[in-house]
Amino acid sequence: MSSPVPIHDHALNNLRYIRDAMERASAFTSIPGWGGVAVGITATAAAVLAQRVVHRREWLYIWLIEAIVAAVIAGWTMALKARRAGVSFTSAPARRFFVSYFAPIVAAGALTLLLWRIGFRGAMPATWLLLYGASFISSGAFSIRVVPVMGVCFMLLGIGAVFAPLAAANVLLGVGFGGLHLIFGFIIARSYGG
Repeated sequence: MSSPVPIHDHALNNLRYIRDAMERASAFTSIPGWGGVAVGITATAAAVLAQRVVHRREWLYIWLIEAIVAAVIAGWTMALKARRAGVSFTSAPARRFFVSYFAPIVAAGALTLLLWRIGFRGAMPATWLLLYGASFISSGAFSIRVVPVMGVCFMLLGIGAVFAPLAAANVLLGVGFGGLHLIFGFIIARSYGG
């Protein structure tokens, strides 16, 4: 006959289980790693195409099309991951995540319109990288730990884009939206279940 489990060991196991359950309930964990990889691939292609027309109007069109493609990929893969995990987009953690994520994205859209209207296309890469990074830093407070780290990396690239001419800033867009999505997508896929 085996000896009984000491009560304090049993209590510690229960506390660990409760703490883990509370963390899962308070964080939005349906960030799609493989979706991020796919976005990284399409963004890398967009950066290569945009580099060829960096001083023409088509440059903005390429990046706007990429933003739409990336949003569709991210939304679709996030919905798949959430459905597999039984996570609702209407839960409190999901609502907090989306509000804090979309506020900087909406600001980026409005500033893009303004910058286009006044002819400051060269300021767009820094604006996009900085505000996209800010969206991940703020929404990362309600998500997995790697999300705000990704946001900081985007913001560092955005700071670099502030001082770069448009052709170099376009490369930074490729490094950010392409490279960072690939790297962090793989990390999320391997560490956080797809």
